[in-house]
Amino acid sequence: MKSSKVFLLISIILFFFFSCSNEESSPVTPPQNEAKELTIFHINDQHGKLDNFSKIKYIIDKEKEQTNVIIVCAGDIFSGNPVVDNYEEKGFPMIDIMNKVGFDIATIGNHEFDYGETILKDRFLQSQFEWICANVDMNTTGIPEPNEYKTITKNNIKVTFLGLVETNGKKNDIIPSTHPWKVQNLTFQKYTTVLNNYSQTKDAENSDLYIALTHLGVSTDTFIANNYPYFDMIIGGHSHSKVNKIINTIPIFQAGSNLNYLGKIKLIIKDKKIESLTYNLIDLSTYTNFDSTLKRVIDNYNEDANLDEVIGYAEAHHNSQQVGYFYTDILRNEMNVDLTFQNTGGIRANLNEGDITKREIYTIDPFNNGTVTYTMNVGEIKDFLKNSGAGFYYSGVVIEQQNNSIIMKDINNEILSDDTTLTIGLNDYIPAVYNNYFTQTPTYKTYTTAEGIINYLENNTTPINYTSYNNYFKFQ
Repeated sequence: MKSSKVFLLISIILFFFFSCSNEESSPVTPPQNEAKELTIFHINDQHGKLDNFSKIKYIIDKEKEQTNVIIVCAGDIFSGNPVVDNYEEKGFPMIDIMNKVGFDIATIGNHEFDYGETILKDRFLQSQFEWICANVDMNTTGIPEPNEYKTITKNNIKVTFLGLVETNGKKNDIIPSTHPWKVQNLTFQKYTTVLNNYSQTKDAENSDLYIALTHLGVSTDTFIANNYPYFDMIIGGHSHSKVNKIINTIPIFQAGSNLNYLGKIKLIIKDKKIESLTYNLIDLSTYTNFDSTLKRVIDNYNEDANLDEVIGYAEAHHNSQQVGYFYTDILRNEMNVDLTFQNTGGIRANLNEGDITKREIYTIDPFNNGTVTYTMNVGEIKDFLKNSGAGFYYSGVVIEQQNNSIIMKDINNEILSDDTTLTIGLNDYIPAVYNNYFTQTPTYKTYTTAEGIINYLENNTTPINYTSYNNYFKFQ
């Protein structure tokens, strides 16, 4: 009997002990109307740039000591840094560094597709953050299907993000601005087609905030704020803009490009609304602190790339237009064709005076586009130039507009008749976009456009100077 009473007493004591311990270790969910603090950090359009991530990690880790933090990316993490674009596993250094920083979520940008389906599948599988996009279907490619939206919970704060990517890559088609041959097995929809499907998502998720994480550009984000006012905020990318504005009571943000800036949004949320907001666009070029461990990882990627071999010499600084003249003329010689074209958007950097390195060429031309040749007559070429509506750098002939006609002349200034046959060399992106004008089967070269330029420079010692050229044509 005595032993039973002792056992009962011990049981009661242990019950109260563990009850008190559980109460102390488990946070009590606050009432819905209690103010909640959250900081959202955002980047967009980093295009493979790695160096400033060590600064970003330092800033974010300090903020995490003070409050709840979510880290987001609004797309275009690839294409623009040869360290990333020419890594053995193309793009992996970006995924590795973003994983180490601790990103929570990213929307898909148009340049995520630049490496092709198989590589994108691998990068998705290696990501420790969520990918979202509501207007793409990966079909049977094996690329993991991204969620249309995803709710991120930090302690007692629930934030739902909806992802969208632009689809203006090709006339009379609905694809992003990437190489059409690299998305031919995917299906895209215009953002206007899908947005109304997610008008009630905030309520369905019982979220504190509903944010559109877009890769559409600032003008489209503005249109969404005015016409689809479901969102508490829009965080965007694609136009490489620095944006901090309010449209139709909806804050819109964008953090420039190339990892030059980090956006910091400090929020107080109450009753599922933004009660107060402060914004800081941090200029990373002037920020000095960094995470030393991550910097060592980044330095190793940079050092292992072997991109600083000198392959040529530029007698003067070349702006992007002059680089276009250089680019087309060098490829014409390397490909041994009569005429070359280059789309203006394919030139991504200037060329500095002095030694030319492999790194510079890959930075100018980061897309790994293949090289192809066609045989076309002058009339077909004129039709392409007149009706495509696009402007091109070119080399090999003289192209002029006279009233509503195009005149093409050879190097001796003799007018070429429409039935004159020419061989044309160009990157394979152009015929993929303008396939109505390039209907025959091309001859495929074994090198990319960047590799072709590098090979030419390695085998020719003449200094580069295209500052006096003016080889650009757009039909007006």
